[in-house]
Amino acid sequence: MKLWLGRAVVLVVALLAWEAVARQLDPILYVGPSRLPAALGRVLNVRDLPPLGSHLWLTLGEVVAAFLLAVASGLWVGFVLGLQKTLGRIYEPLLAVLYAVPSVIWYPSLMLFFGLGPASKIAFGFLLGFLPVTLSVLAGIRQVPESLVTVAVSMGAGPGAVFRKVMLPAMAGTLAGGLRTGLALSVVGVLVGEVLGARAGLGYVLTYAYGLLMTAEYAALVVIVAVAVLTVDALGALVEARVRRWAD
Repeated sequence: MKLWLGRAVVLVVALLAWEAVARQLDPILYVGPSRLPAALGRVLNVRDLPPLGSHLWLTLGEVVAAFLLAVASGLWVGFVLGLQKTLGRIYEPLLAVLYAVPSVIWYPSLMLFFGLGPASKIAFGFLLGFLPVTLSVLAGIRQVPESLVTVAVSMGAGPGAVFRKVMLPAMAGTLAGGLRTGLALSVVGVLVGEVLGARAGLGYVLTYAYGLLMTAEYAALVVIVAVAVLTVDALGALVEARVRRWAD
């Protein structure tokens, strides 16, 4: 309760400070929070902006596709490299280097290869989500005590039983954290791709409003994006917490 109260106080203070600063500056360029509700209404109804609903559903579909591809590929590659220790020692440093490289430098190449359509956004979201999932699987497998695996095998447990009853509980926390990070980065990848170059999607609507100097509508769209991202992350945090409790 105290935590939520503290967060609410910080939010209220930030909004009041934002409003006070915005009122002293050019209203065309600086938008206070008191103007956001009316701006949101205009975003939903104004004819000068593309229809928000269809673009929102397109972005959601791109995020889902990118994340599912990242999870499927990341789990498979991670388990292959984790269970084959020689391959893991060879390729894990390469994956870590790729993860450390600023991801935005890959998008121009993806856009040239896949075009301005949804494929390039899905590919970028997949690329950002794939690496943390893969690395989390590798880290999780290494957390499994070999003594537990040896004892389970000596008691007659097959590969499936060893995985379900020994490996999965031991690595579940790390894996859940990697999946949450992969989801967040997939969302970021899709939105950044749409902002940098797209003909549809929520990021495209953001860029469209910004290009027309519709700053109030632009700020309202940013709030919508922020709320959506925070909601996705909160759901991921709940799932991660449940998985960690199950593993413990």
